Amino acid sequence: MISLNPATSNLLNFHHFHQFPPPPTLKHHLLIQPRTVNAAVQSGAGGGSGFLTAIGRAIEEEEYRKARAEVHRKSIDLDGYSIEGLSIGGHETCVIVPELKTAFDIGRCPAKAVQQNFLFITHAHLDHIGGLPMYIATRGLYSLKPPTVFVPPSIMEDVEQLINIHRTMGHVELNVDLVALDVGETYEMRNDLVVRPFRTHHVITSQGYVIYSVRKKLRKQYTHLKGKQIEKLKKSGVEITDTILCPEVAFTGDTTSDFFLDPRSADALRAKILITEATFLDENVSVEHARQHGHTHLDEIMENAQWIRNQTIVLSHFSSRYHLEDIRQAVSKLQSKVSAKVMGLTEGFKSMHT
Repeated sequence: MISLNPATSNLLNFHHFHQFPPPPTLKHHLLIQPRTVNAAVQSGAGGGSGFLTAIGRAIEEEEYRKARAEVHRKSIDLDGYSIEGLSIGGHETCVIVPELKTAFDIGRCPAKAVQQNFLFITHAHLDHIGGLPMYIATRGLYSLKPPTVFVPPSIMEDVEQLINIHRTMGHVELNVDLVALDVGETYEMRNDLVVRPFRTHHVITSQGYVIYSVRKKLRKQYTHLKGKQIEKLKKSGVEITDTILCPEVAFTGDTTSDFFLDPRSADALRAKILITEATFLDENVSVEHARQHGHTHLDEIMENAQWIRNQTIVLSHFSSRYHLEDIRQAVSKLQSKVSAKVMGLTEGFKSMHT
């Protein structure tokens, strides 16, 4: 059951918590031109004619149409949610879920992030929080309501100072609802959505977030009753339903693989969608190096595949040393280890053939 915690506005305590046992193409900035039809076909060589030329052009136009469609594809559509954004290790991370009006981290301030009412900050490295003042200011510029920004309690005071510094320097109002949300606390985003942070393991204080849908389920002892009987009980004040939390989307931010083995992170591993980092992908960087820098190596995700119950895994935060081909190979390797669908957030990465 849910009861309001009078000490913290919108924070909830759950006295009974229910348990539940091909990657996107890079959005190029250059216009893709249709390939030139083979000169022999164009000239009708080899017994060809205008007929072969027409077929060749039709094929090329279809390929061109498909290629342009992929170029303009901005998001990954997964399990009722569209995941978009950019996440390059050490450079910039901002992952957006428009259906939840939510962005996770904001290393810079992409235009699509400005439209999101909720922003979840995992930790204080600049490539994850640097765009925060701009995000708040731009929402004010467009007369959008003040956003709700969640931060780990350990950085709350510093974030307040950061915002105040920009208020003073810019002589502007920066209106924001800043919430220090700790691991184990629950915040009601709306009447059918709540969020809970979980502990992650980076080189500085960090946390991930799980967003849950809130559902009502008729208690087992009343399932045999008919509609009028249930309605009568309800009107008499009897609690006839249980509140069920269903993990929908989990975001880790930067972390070592230790969260996989933490029982308190179990909901992140059974959310419909897990967005997790895979900074390093190959033998050129050791697992030990990844751990020393507070990151996860793909090999570690594969080793912990038995704990993964997600329907979809979105890999992100790849090192800038990698190309699209490296990421696609990594996605394929993990896909062979898990039943979940595996995708890579590849915007910002180039092909080795470009």
